[in-house]
Amino acid sequence: MSFYKVIKQYNTNFWVSNIIELFERWAWYGFYMAFALYLVNSKDTGALGFSQAQKGLIMGTGSMLLYFLPLFTGAIADKLGYRRILILSFIIYASGYYMISSFDSFGWLFFAFIWTSVGGAFFKPIISAMISRTTNKETSSIGFGIFYMMVNIGGFIGPFIAGVLLNKSWDYVFYMSILAIGVNYLITILFFHEPVRGAGNGSLGANILQALINIGTTLKNWRYLLFLGILSLFWTAFNQLYYTFPVFVDQWVDTRMIYQAIYDEFPSFALAIGTEQGTISAVTFSSMNAFFIIIFQLFVSTFVMRYKPLTAMMGGMLVLACGVGMMFASQNSWFVLLGVLVFGLGEMASSPKTTEYIGLIAPADKKALYMGTSFLPIAAGHFLSGWLSGGIFERIADKWFLLEKEMALRQLHLPEISDAFTKNDFLTGAATQMGMTTEELTRFLWQNYHPSNIWFLFTGISILAAVLLFLYDRFILGKNGK
Repeated sequence: MSFYKVIKQYNTNFWVSNIIELFERWAWYGFYMAFALYLVNSKDTGALGFSQAQKGLIMGTGSMLLYFLPLFTGAIADKLGYRRILILSFIIYASGYYMISSFDSFGWLFFAFIWTSVGGAFFKPIISAMISRTTNKETSSIGFGIFYMMVNIGGFIGPFIAGVLLNKSWDYVFYMSILAIGVNYLITILFFHEPVRGAGNGSLGANILQALINIGTTLKNWRYLLFLGILSLFWTAFNQLYYTFPVFVDQWVDTRMIYQAIYDEFPSFALAIGTEQGTISAVTFSSMNAFFIIIFQLFVSTFVMRYKPLTAMMGGMLVLACGVGMMFASQNSWFVLLGVLVFGLGEMASSPKTTEYIGLIAPADKKALYMGTSFLPIAAGHFLSGWLSGGIFERIADKWFLLEKEMALRQLHLPEISDAFTKNDFLTGAATQMGMTTEELTRFLWQNYHPSNIWFLFTGISILAAVLLFLYDRFILGKNGK
């Protein structure tokens, strides 16, 4: 069937669902890629000045729930209706973004992000289910290709614009996300039609209980459980793109070279997207991952389709390991940007293959059960990512932690960081006492404390996942055939 004939088969709900996905990803990633910076940056910039450990706890817990709760929210949507749950999700989303922009204490921020993640958990199973419902064997391949394109377009536009907006005010980032969700609310009210669903049996409580039983049934397969454990390591390394990379770029990487290169060719564009200091913000910089996926996903998918899923996944994990190492190993922004590209190539090769592989290994009568648990390693990966990007990252690579350590060695004293004496005040005061500029002090800390060593940890985790997957394929599947 020709591409044109396939496109003609998609109904209104298919296109509406894809547009909703684009705006939801715009809202989520526009906020999420900047969230780590919002939590830890100095209060005089409008951020909250939390510690890395507090950031990791907030992001890790909320994001874990975002991927765990759909095991149950999908059952709720099937029972109460997709349209109704979509509207509920958008109300929770919008109120969550507003609360995050309004609260400034750790406890309330923790609650606000959990609340927002619950909104995401209600949304997550619906749109993918709609794509499945509105496609068939002939149209599903292109249909899901369009869907993933919408994911990445939203995942690029949101952070890219957020990186520009936060140069003006953090509030604008949250307003952008609220506005994007508002657009989705209107689209759902005006254009989304409730699909025809089975009548279903049992109460809502019984359906949720059955979901728990299904999870237990699936995880009794110890080989599958081992596979999910290996995948959780991959997602732990991958999630550093959100938890740690924007913070690392903001603290250590000099993006003026890239800004200047853009300015030399397109001065108006550089002025529009750059900061007043002549740099590219960490959030805008990080959005390049989604941009590379938009450009190269088709080519990578075409290349890896010749390989078995496990082989493609192992190769992708190793490529991603190289990319994540490059992203954290240098202050040179061009080298780091190349690392983002390599990271993206690894993601493109490995991530889509996980779903394909789970579909292949699942018993014929349990495919739905297995596919339903495929995001459990993503949830586990987020929990581990929060832990690694918290206290561990802080002790190895956080600029203010290392600066306080150097101040103690020199027996220099400054007021403790607080609302009245911010992180930036501490940096400026320390530089003055040491007879350096803030840029010179940053170089001194980089050369003497080696925060780039964090790349060993993140790269090692991804390599470990690839090695374990090889051993799994060789010794577990090789002997048992599954």
